[in-house]
Amino acid sequence: MNIRFSLASRRAVALLLAGLTATAVYAHGDVVPQAVDTSTLPQLGAKWLDANPYNEQSPARKEALRIGTSAYNQNCARCHGLEAISGGISPDLRKMDSDCSGLADAAKKASCMKEMDDYFISTVRRGRVRDGRVYMPPFEGTLTQEAIWTIRTYIETRREP
Repeated sequence: MNIRFSLASRRAVALLLAGLTATAVYAHGDVVPQAVDTSTLPQLGAKWLDANPYNEQSPARKEALRIGTSAYNQNCARCHGLEAISGGISPDLRKMDSDCSGLADAAKKASCMKEMDDYFISTVRRGRVRDGRVYMPPFEGTLTQEAIWTIRTYIETRREP
């Protein structure tokens, strides 16, 4: 079967394909990690903390959340999705500590949340590589401790109920 398309049809298809290709190429935006200004937060020092200093009792939480929302959108959303809603390529960060939130025992829940903080900070600092494939790039040296903890603060507000 020999189907012939007019020159106008071929041009329209070519333009459509070019547009789709350009959209796919630019869909993730600039993949270079973006700097995060944390100068309005108390500085945490060189030693990495074990838990989020911008927890619900912190007077700096509101500012950390403001910064973390922007930092997440600049550095994390391209893989983990807008508002931390994953499209399936990367883990859905809203569910990251869901195993902990359902625990009734306060001590077990606190211990579980501490493990999640450890996992989060380790993953963001060092990245994740399996079989030589980079699943997440390391951000240590690019993002400060303050910036990383503000992102954690934002993610905590995105938890699934």
